[in-house]
Amino acid sequence: MKDSSRFIFIRSLAAAIVLIAIFSIAGIIFWNNRPEIIQGRIECQSSTISGKLIGRIDQLYVSEGDKVEAGDTLVSIYSPEIKAQLTSASAMEEVALYQNKKIDAGTRKEILKSLEEAYNAAHANFKLAEKSLNRSEQLFKDSIITPQRMDEVKALYKNAKAAKEAAHYQYKMAQEGAQQEDKESSKAMVKAAKGNVRGIESLLADSKLTSVISGEVSSIYLTRGELVMPGSAIMEIINTDSSYVVINVKENDLNQFYMGSEFFGRIPAFNNTRVAFKVFYISPMGSFANWSQTKGGNTYNLATFRIKARPIRVIDTQDGNTIIGRLRPGMTVLVELDTIDR
Repeated sequence: MKDSSRFIFIRSLAAAIVLIAIFSIAGIIFWNNRPEIIQGRIECQSSTISGKLIGRIDQLYVSEGDKVEAGDTLVSIYSPEIKAQLTSASAMEEVALYQNKKIDAGTRKEILKSLEEAYNAAHANFKLAEKSLNRSEQLFKDSIITPQRMDEVKALYKNAKAAKEAAHYQYKMAQEGAQQEDKESSKAMVKAAKGNVRGIESLLADSKLTSVISGEVSSIYLTRGELVMPGSAIMEIINTDSSYVVINVKENDLNQFYMGSEFFGRIPAFNNTRVAFKVFYISPMGSFANWSQTKGGNTYNLATFRIKARPIRVIDTQDGNTIIGRLRPGMTVLVELDTIDR
């Protein structure tokens, strides 16, 4: 009886060992054959709305989620300082034009007086431009304004300085009588005044900002009344019709992707619906932190490549390609390497 029980125990133990071995081998085979899944992310073409005018948000014409077309007005900026500069510059331009017409009539007391007033106005405009330059240089040191805005302020300063010098020269020459040099100086003063006006007008053109693409307002960063600096982001527009997926692939898997190739990806947001994507961009990632060491004791590293692909069709759904139009930035895409259409 004891021998029989011992035999049954040994046989059961052997059967258990065999079963464990079978399941272990099956698990190893399954794990080795398990497809590698790459996680990607949906992105879209976007446009950041920003201007080059210092002022305050006067009006927002859109809200987050609104649909916009290219050319639609999105926001207006109010800048009383720049408008004051434009008024002063326009007055200087009128004075310069007047003097250019009257210079041939001879130097009368009225002309001398007007030239003196023109010089005083030019000098005042130069002082205003000089103060603006000093303030902008400090803002530039604090990284508040952009290099482009700094260049524009310097250009306005140079124009104001040239206008002041031209007005001063014109006034001095008029005291001695109008000559050919006076006429040329008057023409130069007109050009300088016009250039100053055009420079300020170019800034005021950014008082109303429009969309450069058609799409949807995804984010608004500033509200009405807030101060806006040159180059600061006010809102962002995304084009949901330009969605694409971004995946990162090790270079030992790169032979499965090439320009124009297609692959399938599952979208968890739509019940893992499969969508076909077409590759349009392949580039190595710039950071060495994305390099990975090879297995098997090899001593070299593998780089990581970034791949972008556009959705072209939906595979297994009755909704047709309407899902492609519903793709949103941030959605996950799961790509199995063994499902790549080579």
